[in-house]
Amino acid sequence: MSDMQNNLKSAFSLKFSIRDMGTLIGLVIIFAVFAFLSPVFLTVPNLINIMQQSAINAIVALGMTLVIISAGIDLSVGPVAALAAVICASLMVAGVPVPLAVLGALLCGALYGLFNGVLIAYAGLQPFIVTLGGLSLCRALALIYTGGNPIFGIPASFRSFINGSLFGLPTPIIIAAVVAITLWIVLTKTPLGEYIFAVGGNEEAARVCGVPVAKTKIAVYIISAVLASIAALILVGRLGAADPILGNLWEMNAIAAAAIGGASLMGGKGSIFGTILGAIILGTLINGFTLLNIQSFYQLFATGVIIIVAMLVDRATRGK
Repeated sequence: MSDMQNNLKSAFSLKFSIRDMGTLIGLVIIFAVFAFLSPVFLTVPNLINIMQQSAINAIVALGMTLVIISAGIDLSVGPVAALAAVICASLMVAGVPVPLAVLGALLCGALYGLFNGVLIAYAGLQPFIVTLGGLSLCRALALIYTGGNPIFGIPASFRSFINGSLFGLPTPIIIAAVVAITLWIVLTKTPLGEYIFAVGGNEEAARVCGVPVAKTKIAVYIISAVLASIAALILVGRLGAADPILGNLWEMNAIAAAAIGGASLMGGKGSIFGTILGAIILGTLINGFTLLNIQSFYQLFATGVIIIVAMLVDRATRGK
């Protein structure tokens, strides 16, 4: 029995490696096309710009990946990010020390993630419905809280930190890397990671095996909301303002990055490395089309095509 389990685990890991390699090859092809069409594309400043542009989506998408692996979905990440952003900005403008204001924003995200998780895990509501309601609820709360107006006057210390660099790389890239490494450790080295895959693979079997299904679901929605809040704070620091309509379509971009990276919306499948590649692919498309002066609706078209192809590949790898 043990040998059979080891064989299945090896096959499972191989499938993920092949899937990630396919995503990486796709990224290389996209790079090659844009490098051929634009002499500016492969310059170091532009490559750093791509990574910086991809960092925000990557952070949100990494949280979304955990939710998707658990066979859930989180459509509320954009509005939750907006709510956390305006709360943090208002606290900083009011004179609250920056670390406490940031902590307040993260706490806001965590509480709303907890709210989502409890409704899904204990009330038995569908994740799509709960988070779709949260999409409208949080957006409305952000607009009501600010009166529909952006909040300006972000402290220079906060902006300089976000717009600074470490080891020659912009701070957002460093933050995204730290988040990615942390979640990779969680997924591959901790019981929580095993629980997330187990719940997404077969919830009833996981429950029979003693997996704390409800707590696992709550955990992934809290993580997703907190990471969306972190991404929002990065954007606030870059823009110097917090807008209540911040985060528009973030949920779609995050789902797209996770799907391109190999996460299955059926649950039980996904990887941190794949999601990072997916976010970079989306960032590369936006950057390349901008350099070539291609209008934004063609960017949307290309993104849609890539998502559909990713879903077809996922279906094929499942042998269905």
